[in-house]
Amino acid sequence: MANARRAVAPAVTAVIAAAAARAAYAALTRRPPGGAARWARTNYRGEPVTLLEGPAAALAGAAAAAAAAGVPARSRAALMAAATGAAAFGGYDDIVGSGDRRGFRGHLGALAHGEVTTGAVKIGGIGATGAAAAALSGGPAMDVVLNAALIAGAANLLNLFDLRPGRALKVALVAGIPLGIGPLVRPPGTRPAGSRRSADSAGATGAAAVIGAGAALLPADLGEQAMLGDAGANALGALLGTAAAAGLPRRARIVMLAGITGLTAASEVVSFTKVIQQTPPLHWLDMLGRRPAHAAHPGPGPGSASRGSGSADHGTGPASRHASVPRAATFAVPAQPEPYVAAGEDSESDAVAEPRLP
Repeated sequence: MANARRAVAPAVTAVIAAAAARAAYAALTRRPPGGAARWARTNYRGEPVTLLEGPAAALAGAAAAAAAAGVPARSRAALMAAATGAAAFGGYDDIVGSGDRRGFRGHLGALAHGEVTTGAVKIGGIGATGAAAAALSGGPAMDVVLNAALIAGAANLLNLFDLRPGRALKVALVAGIPLGIGPLVRPPGTRPAGSRRSADSAGATGAAAVIGAGAALLPADLGEQAMLGDAGANALGALLGTAAAAGLPRRARIVMLAGITGLTAASEVVSFTKVIQQTPPLHWLDMLGRRPAHAAHPGPGPGSASRGSGSADHGTGPASRHASVPRAATFAVPAQPEPYVAAGEDSESDAVAEPRLP
């Protein structure tokens, strides 16, 4: 009974996040800031998609954290800083970046030769965002350092999955559910040393914000109308990292950071898409809700955005100026896998690399 009562606040947060995400996406697609062309991109199929899903996700996550009940002010501020900071730097790379450099190796290599890319700015900015969110969360110096790395690492890792329709959101939901439930059911004697139940509530709140926003925007992503881009993927990843920082014991956070670091390093030399396609259970989950690879593009309905597929952050393409909230996607699995991608493609996105609009 006590656990059921404790679950009410995160459930309310998830509902608020879902409602805010739908409202923000509808408002942004009706009146795209700077015009629809600024947010239009071409994905791996060569079809048009919009980046406006990303700002909607970030706004929803921050709004849900701000409205959450029973969360300490510092923890609420940490969640809001994680969402808005990561979204700001990710959005900067979305809009201004050219896509000529990819991954840590590409951006840091360019920096070593005196070239400051938008990706390098994003790397530094998301690192600063992680440090700020960790400092706001408080705790011993060792935990602040660990949490800063965890938040920044989670923000970057989720973006590495933002390559096909719905993939990053599915990863966020799969990660968010245990992060949201764990702090609520943990016996008092097993909480991290020095932690309070209010810290557990902060962890559950961050996860609930991601779950609500992700679930609300998943039809747009699977329906091949919109994608998270860096702004959305970095924001939701940072929220998940902040939730983990608040709700997990130190040992679990160290293990999680090691996993994030390993996957990030692997993405520089291994294609996540190829691994997923070669692993039947992962391929099934990845394709759940997506249209088959060989299916013709359904085309936009009256007053809706031109549809593309997947998540992307490079290139340009047409998009309707007055997009409606998308319909739910049709659940189908392709008769044959999509073409494999080259190793290292996962380091940024699946979009056609074209010059960005100013």
